[in-house]
Amino acid sequence: MVAILFVCTGNICRSPTAEGVFRHKARAAGLDGSIHIDSAGTTAYHVGEPPDERAAQAARRRGYDLDGQRARRVAKGDFDRFDLLVAMDRSHFNALRRLAPDEAARHRVVMMSDFASRRDGPGDVPDPYYGAGDGFERVLDMLEDATAGLLEHVRTNSGTSQPA
Repeated sequence: MVAILFVCTGNICRSPTAEGVFRHKARAAGLDGSIHIDSAGTTAYHVGEPPDERAAQAARRRGYDLDGQRARRVAKGDFDRFDLLVAMDRSHFNALRRLAPDEAARHRVVMMSDFASRRDGPGDVPDPYYGAGDGFERVLDMLEDATAGLLEHVRTNSGTSQPA
């Protein structure tokens, strides 16, 4: 079994959306039984809370389910439990690398954008929390693209190596 952890700041917008989108794609590909999928935040701001309602609504409009998810903070043990820790932006990437207990764990920290088919845009999945307008839709666009690449990566590499 391959284990993937998606990480953002509070675990109520980007990372739970990535978890929901990736879970949907894994299920559609018949791989949901062979991939453990979770999400967490680098902070404890929202521990125990469900995903932001705006994120959940945007996901539902596209057929993704975020129900049942609750925010949690990244724990040291996550570096033992997960093959890849997927950061939504550079600040999460840096925080995870600082938390990593050793060099092998640091190598399992990757950027979500590493799996995107379009690499001409920003390297970060932007935080839609304080924004207005179509921020959650733009995040979904980015995550749909990048999770497709991540799923292909898992299929070909068992989820344990760095993206190309």
